[in-house]
Amino acid sequence: GDHLKVCSQGYTCCSQEMEEKYSQQSKHDFRNAVVELSNHLQTMFSSRYKKFDEFFKELLENAEKSLNDMFVRTYGRLYMQNSELFKDLFVELKRYYVGGNVNLEEMLNEFWARLLERMFRLVNPQYHFTDEYLECVSKYTEQLKPFGDVPRKLKLQVTRAFVAARTFAQGLAVARDVVSKVSAVNPTPQGTRALLKMMYCPYCRGLVSVKPCYNYCFNVMRGCLANQGDLDTEWNIFMDSMLLVAERLEGPFNIESVMDPIDVKISDAIMNMQENSMQVSQKVFQGCGQPKTLAQGRTARSVSESGFSARFRPYNPEERPTTAAGTSLDRLVTDVKEKLKQAKKFWSSLPGNICNDEKMSVGTVNENECWNGSAKSRYDFAVTGNGLASQVNNPEVEVDITKPDMVIRRQIMALRVMTNKLKNAYSGNDVDFIDISEESSGEESGSGCELQQCSPEFEFNATEVTGNSNKSDKNVNTSAATRSGLSQAALLLSILFLAMQRQWR
Repeated sequence: GDHLKVCSQGYTCCSQEMEEKYSQQSKHDFRNAVVELSNHLQTMFSSRYKKFDEFFKELLENAEKSLNDMFVRTYGRLYMQNSELFKDLFVELKRYYVGGNVNLEEMLNEFWARLLERMFRLVNPQYHFTDEYLECVSKYTEQLKPFGDVPRKLKLQVTRAFVAARTFAQGLAVARDVVSKVSAVNPTPQGTRALLKMMYCPYCRGLVSVKPCYNYCFNVMRGCLANQGDLDTEWNIFMDSMLLVAERLEGPFNIESVMDPIDVKISDAIMNMQENSMQVSQKVFQGCGQPKTLAQGRTARSVSESGFSARFRPYNPEERPTTAAGTSLDRLVTDVKEKLKQAKKFWSSLPGNICNDEKMSVGTVNENECWNGSAKSRYDFAVTGNGLASQVNNPEVEVDITKPDMVIRRQIMALRVMTNKLKNAYSGNDVDFIDISEESSGEESGSGCELQQCSPEFEFNATEVTGNSNKSDKNVNTSAATRSGLSQAALLLSILFLAMQRQWR
């Protein structure tokens, strides 16, 4: 009719009024196509992040609650008088996981130092110790190794497990946010003209039922999604790094396997201190001075008040609470690994996936019976490459390759930063999440082994440590005073610490 014009130069299909209408509709169709495909990916990352986050937090909550409930029942007031030591430990572990500025290595060192101070008082109830004296005692923690090798091994396990757990959860959140930001596309004026020509010019030619040719659609989408295509390389590297950390979570960095037996490991440390309390005490007395003796009546009361008859016992497996609605870390990781593999090459595949929709193109069949931009005929132009630089030869969309989309460039940088953090976590190194925009390798804790070369020998053998404790203690305490028999207070102290250990779980 009078309102129709012949398509020319890729746009101006119809009257100005109709062109404005179809331009808005073409942009709407394009955005909907991108969002429809991206929403599925975004929802996947969002739901998996929520599951992992709930699991890790509930794991810590249950470990603390189970230990506290059992120790209150078994050890009563004596545990309750010392429970804040373990409460503080869990507070710091939780704070670290949610992104707090916590140095795990320093925090765990502080835990063992405070534990030594408590035990030292209990094994020496006949003496009065000032705060200054106990501060001197804590300085001997590293030198005397009163807890054997347990603190070192446990620190290594806890650090690696928590770093991996926190980094992996953060990675899922970053992936979710990147998809959300990148999928909010708005085509350029040149892109809008190309979309109008492809989707609505056939209407103006009376070819209402003829759909665009597949390769034609491909070129238009490659041009309109040129910046998204540049995201693909960094995205794929990021996905591979997530998969590597997922493997760590299944193996030596499994936070579930670290938290479950943590009470047994700390109990071994307490037993070691119990067996060597006289040597440790004599060495401390030599270094810090002879403490003042309490009056006899007060000493007797101290021994009575510090003793308890219950023996430490570990939870039976059936007593352990189930976390995250009955799931396990292994099941969560197995599920998300498949999703991560499917998410690779998402951005480079996006143009083709849009054109695979029957609403957008005729597909790869009937290549001679489709809209090629000017007529119902075969589309003869080659498909252009992926990414911004390749669009210089795009026959359908005029793209200024000198002006990259800054929103997407920022997402590329966010992926690059997160990938660096994942590689550090894979190697067992702590990472800093205070500001994700900073390319920081993080704090220097962990092994520092190279990517894909870490030894999996992080499993702690409690039996072996207990069995070798006498030998190691003799080596550590060669200069100590002659060892005397254990006092009753020392035995009571050891048992107390076993109880306190379990709170770690």
